[in-house]
Amino acid sequence: MKKKFLAAALVAVMSLAAVFTGCSSSSGDAANGEGASAETESAASGDVIKIGVLQPITGSMAAGAAIEIEGIELAQSERPTVTIDGKEYTVELVKADNKSDKVEAANAATKLIESDQVSVILGSYSSTPSLGAYDVIRNGNVPAIGLSCTNPAVTEGNDNYFRVCFIDPYQGKAMANYAYNKLGAKTAAVTTEQGNDYSVGLAQYFTEEFEALGGTVYSAAYQTGDQDFNAQITSLKANNPDVFFVPGNFTEAAMFIKQAKQAGVTATILGGDTYEVQEFIDVAGAESEGVMFSAFFDPDAELTPLTKDFVAKYREANDGNDPAGCTALGYDGYNLACDAIEAANSTDPVAIRDAIANIDFVGVTGPVKFDENGDPTKAAVVKKVENGKFVYADAITAE
Repeated sequence: MKKKFLAAALVAVMSLAAVFTGCSSSSGDAANGEGASAETESAASGDVIKIGVLQPITGSMAAGAAIEIEGIELAQSERPTVTIDGKEYTVELVKADNKSDKVEAANAATKLIESDQVSVILGSYSSTPSLGAYDVIRNGNVPAIGLSCTNPAVTEGNDNYFRVCFIDPYQGKAMANYAYNKLGAKTAAVTTEQGNDYSVGLAQYFTEEFEALGGTVYSAAYQTGDQDFNAQITSLKANNPDVFFVPGNFTEAAMFIKQAKQAGVTATILGGDTYEVQEFIDVAGAESEGVMFSAFFDPDAELTPLTKDFVAKYREANDGNDPAGCTALGYDGYNLACDAIEAANSTDPVAIRDAIANIDFVGVTGPVKFDENGDPTKAAVVKKVENGKFVYADAITAE
């Protein structure tokens, strides 16, 4: 099994490094007299365990990070402590900004491991910064739980990297099947955002499956940061494709779609999980109507017995609004990390890593049991933009 961990000699050293002092960043029980008192006593006695939050807090992916962090913080507010060897430890979230950049992701991960001495890391949003942190996490002997990073390379060959979301081969294959079998599409225009690992991978998996089904694919590429897509749109539109598949960062994808519809494209437009942020609708405007995309989660799809309660609590706290898929994944990632810490009965990252590898977890987005690459088997849904909101459209499979 690829996920063997042979660093037993480091256990003693890492155990010493994992005993932390300081105050909790959690405010979950601040208004609760007894709970707040217990938490204060725990922090004062030095019983704190640190969970790193590796996210693109700034840069082009910041909107995605915000909804992912929202889920982490919501889970922490409900579960601010863990019990280790009969003692209550306060969970402190330590955030590190990877600035939506591969190099900065490596620097941020290094800081979390070496300076902040976290016991486990959550993140990152997007495959590109997650891959940027790949070597640091592989060599750092601190486990990481990816939340919405779907590129398979994030966990391949990395005994320390896991994830709670589905992966792009599944997502791309499922969307190709949906386009061909459900929508009846026989031709597809597929775009690739060069330099974005997520976009490159998802476009590839969609193309391979769509062609295997008997369809024809017309391709075009653009660069991250581009704002004018008229050349690509003109080339693709000339083929009169039945669908457009536009995987990529939500900003560029939204601008592409806006310009495509303004240029007269009437084909159904499909995309991936990155679309589920308000900024996508804000940028695409009225042209976002009818766009369909694969998603991790929907409130109307009861994935486990926990889903309904989570959605009800979120709506109550957020003026009736629904949680995004990345918010639900952040919520699950935090709770899985806490479950693993308690199963390991230790603050030692090595022991926690082994507990993660063997965990049998049920979250609000579905059950999680990791395969040899640290990936779960997760379901997906199709959502669409309707009247300026994301709504459930259909179930989705890769078959």
